[in-house]
Amino acid sequence: MLYFVEIDVKIPDAIDPSRLAELQAREKIASAEYQLAGEWLHLWRIAGKFGSVSVFNVPDHDRLHEVLSSLPLFPFMTVRVLPLARHPGALASSPG
Repeated sequence: MLYFVEIDVKIPDAIDPSRLAELQAREKIASAEYQLAGEWLHLWRIAGKFGSVSVFNVPDHDRLHEVLSSLPLFPFMTVRVLPLARHPGALASSPG
């Protein structure tokens, strides 16, 4: 299933800078692993915000939740998920 996911990140002001750097490094590794596995198809920065928009290709809602909740920055995220369906006018035949 394809999902559009919008993520906004709000880091608490009181977080230790070294802890934040560690979380961000782990986040980068995790996102790369999911991209290489073909589950995280597209990842885009939102200009002017600490957040992203993405397209995921996972089997079901539960797997999407597993992926998102495993991200190191998940505790600081507000996530909006929209399941996607093929548009009848779309020329592309693949989910990517």
